[in-house]
Formats: sequence, C-alpha cells, structure tokens
Amino acid sequence: MKQSILCTAACFLALVACAEQDGPLRPGANDHKTLQEALLVAEPGAVIELGTGRFELDATLSLDVEGVTLRGQGMDDTILDFASQAPGTGGEGILVTADDFTVERLAVENTRGDGIKVEGTTGAAFRSVRVEWTNGPDTNNGAYGLYPVQVTNVLIEDSRVRGASDAGIYVGQSANVVVRRNEVWENVAGIEIENTTGADVYENRAHGNTGGLLVFSLPELPVKDGRDARVYDNEIEDNNLPNFGKEGAIVSTIPAGSGVIVMASDNVELFGNRIRNNQNSNLAVISYLSTGRAYNDPGYDPYTEGIYIHDNEFVGGGDGPNGAFADAFVELAGGTFPDIVWDGVVNPGRLVDGAVPDELRLYIEDNGDADFVNLDLGAVFAGGQPDVSTDLAAHQGALPAVPQPVDLGAATGGAV
Repeated sequence: MKQSILCTAACFLALVACAEQDGPLRPGANDHKTLQEALLVAEPGAVIELGTGRFELDATLSLDVEGVTLRGQGMDDTILDFASQAPGTGGEGILVTADDFTVERLAVENTRGDGIKVEGTTGAAFRSVRVEWTNGPDTNNGAYGLYPVQVTNVLIEDSRVRGASDAGIYVGQSANVVVRRNEVWENVAGIEIENTTGADVYENRAHGNTGGLLVFSLPELPVKDGRDARVYDNEIEDNNLPNFGKEGAIVSTIPAGSGVIVMASDNVELFGNRIRNNQNSNLAVISYLSTGRAYNDPGYDPYTEGIYIHDNEFVGGGDGPNGAFADAFVELAGGTFPDIVWDGVVNPGRLVDGAVPDELRLYIEDNGDADFVNLDLGAVFAGGQPDVSTDLAAHQGALPAVPQPVDLGAATGGAV
C-alpha cells in the first residue's frame, strides 16, 4: 500500500513538472494526453501556453479549475485539430465548467460537436480564437463554434468562426455579454444572442451565412426571455447561404438571405449597422408565434416588445423572399420584402385602450430611405384578414437607450 501511494505521488509530481516546464507545450506523439494532463494539474490562475504547430486530438479536452488561461501563439499558428475525434469521446473540442476561463490566440478545427463550450460559470473570455470546420458548410459539422451558455460576464472578441451547422458564435441563457470585432461566415447563423440579458454586440462582420445576426428568446429553456441588447456598428451583408442546419433545430427554419432577425426579445436597440444585400430580408422583427412551432412553457413570453431601430444603412436585399411568409405576403408587400419586415404581432393582454403602450412599441427612424412592411399576422392568428401596411409614420419616435455599457468585471478586463 505504501509503495502504491508513493508511486501515485511520484506520478502526480511528474505531471506537475510537465505542466510547469519551461516554454510552451508543443505537438508530439500523444497530444491529447499532454494537454489534458496540463489542464488536470493546473493551479487556479495558471497560464497554459501552447507552441506553434498542429496538435492532433482524438477526444474532448476538459477543464474544471478556475482562472485558467489557455494561450496559443496565434489563431493561424497554434491549431487544435479534432479531425480524428472518436465517437463517444465528448464531442466538444474544449469543455470548461470553471469560472474565469480565458482562451486566446489559437484555433480549434473539425470537432464532432461544439468547438469551445463554457457552461454554468462566471467569467469567460474568448480572444483571437478561430473555430472552423475546414470542409465548409455541412449538416454533419458541429452545432456551435464559440458556445458560452448560462455564463455571467462573457467577452468574445477578435475571433473568427466558419462552418457551424447552428451558430458560429452563440451566447445563450447568459448575462452581461460583449461580442465585438469578430468575423463569422458560412455558418447557418453567424451570431446568435439567445435568452440573454444585457448584451453589447458591435463591430462584427457577418457575411455569407444563412442568417447573419439573431437576437432570439426561445421557450422551454431554464433561463427565460432575453432583453436589453444593443446591436450596433456591425456589417451584415450577403447572408444568402442555403440553410444546412440539422432537421428539427430552430435555425433550420431560417430563410436563406436573412440579415438580422429579432424574435421574442425585449428592449433591443439596433443602430449604426450596415445591412446589405440579404436576399430574403435585411431586418425582420417577429414574434415566436410566427414560427408556427408549438411550445409548452407557461413562463415564456413569445412577443417582441420595445424595439428601437435607428441610424442604420440599408442597401439592396429583399429581392429573393423565401420561407413561411414569402408566398402569402410578398405580393402584398410589393413583390419584394422591404428593408424592415415586422410580423405585426402584439400581445393582446398588454394593450391599453386597444393600443400598445409606448415602452412596448416598435420605433423606426433615421434609417435613410429604408422601407418597411407590417404583415399584420396578428390578425391572421385571430382568424381575420391582414391589413398589410408600409406606413412608417406609426413608428416614429424613440425608446430610452438600453442601459450601457455592459460591465464585465475584472475577470474579462473590466468595463467596456
């Protein structure tokens, strides 16, 4: 027994020595063992540095130690390649369940499932990270590239994601989020902010996806009803890729050619964006009811309320409408979809003297020559005939600004 204990202790010390060796870890004969051991023996606050080259990995890397930084030499120089990942080995590239995790300056390629998932924590920072499925768009690719879920204080910046079969950058059921200066392309959804409170999404470029940027709230999730998002100074263009999402996933219903979609989220401000040449619609504001999908969630609010769209630039788009409403409404809308499409659905339970209260209205102003349509689907759902309108006059005005800025705290560099 004593000999066994001594042997175990010796092995542990050897692992620690390996993890604390001078210089970065480098690709070798058993990359998964080398990296996973370094993560297992890391002390809180440790920096694990990886050298240049391609690490060949056949299983998920997992971390449950707080305050760890995983750092490479550059997103095109340090590559974690999961092309040989075996079935039943986790699916994710990296799975983190510890607070204050930072990953930076490296790439994750060809995971069976999600690229980098951080779940149920406080403090997560993704800096200069590339996640890519190098075969391009494919239904068999992993669902999410960068994937923090149920995380408070999230920073995703200067990163690139290509090929996700759901969303390239997905932040779900989280709070206090900054997503900035990223590039996403050839994903089903470029960026998705879902059931999240307090998000600043700015200076990103979403191009060549099925849908460029989504602000969604979905039913039947532990965290309900997203709100308080600012979406500004983004370039959202040419998101016309055929949908390759997995059957049954909500994103599999997104019409190709969707620039921005706001659905069932409240108090969202969109400004200073350049939204161009998205063939279905440049910007759509819809309720969850308009998806036609059933749900069983008494605590869920399917309505989209308090939306302020101003000072954006719209170019082209709307010339290839498709999806659930196209056949029925495109003729009524004038043969193409205008720059801004609203389904016209409001919560009848919140009307005051038959009108939507000011703080819950849709406001649209100062968007150049952008045009608009209200599809009045609320009348359809009530069994009546829609009164399709292109009149913007009813939507003049402004909401109070969304609270700003998002304060991420010390773990991700403080307020931004």
